[in-house]
Amino acid sequence: MKTIKTTLALLVGAVVLSGCNDSDKQAVAESTQVKIATYNLSFDRATFADLVAEMQIAPETQQQLVTTYLDGTIDDADKSQAEKVIQIRNVAAIIQKNRPDVLMMAEYNNDGAGEDKAALIGFQTNYLSVAQSLDGASGDANLEPIEYPFSESYATNTGLLSELDLDNNGVAGQLPGDAWGFGFYHGQYAFALMSKYQIDTANTRTFQEFKWKDMAGAEIPTITLCDDANNPIPAGMACGDNWYTNEEWQQVRLSSKNHVDAPIIIPTADGDEVVHLLMSHPTPPVFDTGKNKAQNAAEVTFWHDYIQGKDYFYDDDGSTGGLDSSAKFVMMGDQNLDPVAGDGISAVMQALHNDPLVNQAVSNGELYPTSSGAAEHATDNSSTHPAPNRLTSTFGLAVDYALPSQTLNIVDSGVYWAASYEEGRLLFNDSRIGKWGNGKDVSSDHRMIWIKAEF
Repeated sequence: MKTIKTTLALLVGAVVLSGCNDSDKQAVAESTQVKIATYNLSFDRATFADLVAEMQIAPETQQQLVTTYLDGTIDDADKSQAEKVIQIRNVAAIIQKNRPDVLMMAEYNNDGAGEDKAALIGFQTNYLSVAQSLDGASGDANLEPIEYPFSESYATNTGLLSELDLDNNGVAGQLPGDAWGFGFYHGQYAFALMSKYQIDTANTRTFQEFKWKDMAGAEIPTITLCDDANNPIPAGMACGDNWYTNEEWQQVRLSSKNHVDAPIIIPTADGDEVVHLLMSHPTPPVFDTGKNKAQNAAEVTFWHDYIQGKDYFYDDDGSTGGLDSSAKFVMMGDQNLDPVAGDGISAVMQALHNDPLVNQAVSNGELYPTSSGAAEHATDNSSTHPAPNRLTSTFGLAVDYALPSQTLNIVDSGVYWAASYEEGRLLFNDSRIGKWGNGKDVSSDHRMIWIKAEF
């Protein structure tokens, strides 16, 4: 199987044996309420080695970098590294503030195969296990460390080079456009999972190699955006042409990263409960002449068909079929698709929201995740989004999900986005940091979205 076996031995040895805080221990032991979250951390880096190096920086060195950055005495050579440290610390503070029991992390680069856990171990040891500040880069350490004894990093199609001319630029086998998933190196834009509960790797299913053509009703995408000056039609092609040749279509993988069904095991007073985490990060539906729009819709449709138990699925181990109708699940990730706005095929996401297999209180009702920060951001940017308090990104769309099954008893939900009048604002907007003082400069251009299930 293309997933890596569960427990991080080094992490358990180095972190768990040093002791979790009491509240973390109690949450896992009682397991009456479990908080499950998705967060696109924007930890994309030029190389995987860059991310590993940043995660290995000891807290004492971090503090020196931050202090000299803020007081203006930092060497120019260290400035970029200091900005990355501030970003990581702010992201860690957001995690410590919200304390999810289970966290899917998008844009967490890996080695391509998900085998090298150094970046995950470093994040836990040097950031999550160290008290961060709710008050941003220069604040006092006023948050409690958080420990995740179970972690996984998953293989990805991003930067995995094909020998085909998938971007139709006339040259085959060229990164980033001819990779199975867009990426400048194998492992860019990957995703990972951290959990206080055991991840059932023996029953984890990955769909990295699933071919797009094998979806029910799949057709070769065509050139549909024909007059975009920023994304011209490739030479020798015309509006309405098939994007792929028949030969390419037989090989093209559906998932731009991976689709992963990872069960977690939650002990309760009535026995173990299993929740399937359905994780993916589809391609954005933009940046080309229409292929990405079709692929994004197909990547989302994949999970909709999967929860309906359709039989066309085959995983990387050769097992077939979709999810059992009685299974508890949470569809997770930055799906790059808003159900009511944006450039994607919104009807695809709305259909998933409307499915009775999905918890309607969360997908369409009173528990739809919202935040006051999103509403304020929408006002400040004159957004026309029909549900501004539901935004999960600085670019004004609701694209991040922790969408639970109707079989889960959801008691609370939210998006963590502090408004200007709320504590934690400097974790999102801090004019001292980077070029813009917001978005990826400070933490991320996405916001953590979470649900709380009661067992």
